Amino acid sequence: MERRGFLKRSSMAGAALIPGLAAFSAYQPVNEPGKTFNLNYGFHDGMFAAHAGKDFIDQIKWAHDQGFRSIEDNGMMNRTPEMQSKIGDTLAKLGMQMGVFVITTDGWHWKMSLATGKQEFKDLIIRDCKTAVEVAKRCNAKHMTVVPGNFDRSLPMDIQTANVIEALRGGAGVLEKHGLVMVLEPLSDNPDLFLRYSTQTYMICKAVNSPSCKILFDMYHMQRNEGNIITNINRTWEEIGYFQIGDNPGRKEPTTGEMNYKNIFKHIYNKGYRGVMGMEHGNSKPGTEGELALIKAYRESDSFL
Repeated sequence: MERRGFLKRSSMAGAALIPGLAAFSAYQPVNEPGKTFNLNYGFHDGMFAAHAGKDFIDQIKWAHDQGFRSIEDNGMMNRTPEMQSKIGDTLAKLGMQMGVFVITTDGWHWKMSLATGKQEFKDLIIRDCKTAVEVAKRCNAKHMTVVPGNFDRSLPMDIQTANVIEALRGGAGVLEKHGLVMVLEPLSDNPDLFLRYSTQTYMICKAVNSPSCKILFDMYHMQRNEGNIITNINRTWEEIGYFQIGDNPGRKEPTTGEMNYKNIFKHIYNKGYRGVMGMEHGNSKPGTEGELALIKAYRESDSFL
């Protein structure tokens, strides 16, 4: 055993003397190209551009070779119908899934508020949900993100909540006919946003009372707004339809902040979730080195079995 150990150490030391081979050896055992993950992590456009180039289709193919089996694309509704179909066809050929895209054709989720109760916004969400149905058909999506918008501070909180529920029932009614699901995302971007907490979102989903209205539990935002991630996942579990990932502080890949994603991923896996886990974060390092470091971080955080 001692001799084998010596030979192994000698071999690794020798490899380090060969230019380029040391870096390859350092990453290869961890990244394991082609091996899938225990959970289904979905990357976004640009995350692997240093390796695969700027073309999203090429990035999808490259990421598939690294073991990823899903994507998400917030801006899908702003792509041409031809590109939406091309992405959907590529995913189908590779046996990959489409995660969320944002229901918006003009960025209205930052400009409007369902909390106001105004008819123009009720009409807008129904209109855009109808558009989203056609987009979902082209790219093979099931889940799409909805953000209710900002507070209307001229109205009592309960009235605002009732207004949001009423508007979401209209949107859910459109999606339910097609088996699609809007996922409501509580956010931490600024204090003016109406939807901020997982338990608040849980209550709204219960009131909308539709299989087409669920929670998007973005763990980065929830760490910032409320913490206690595993407990709040348990509390709201039956209304969670989708997860997104990002470490805090910094909103980069797991292992770069304070969150123990290996434990969180293990908990989600043990509860039976097998849907897409959206990688809605940046890379902590630039270039190819940063992309390999990101994959390494996911391999480490996914090694919970």
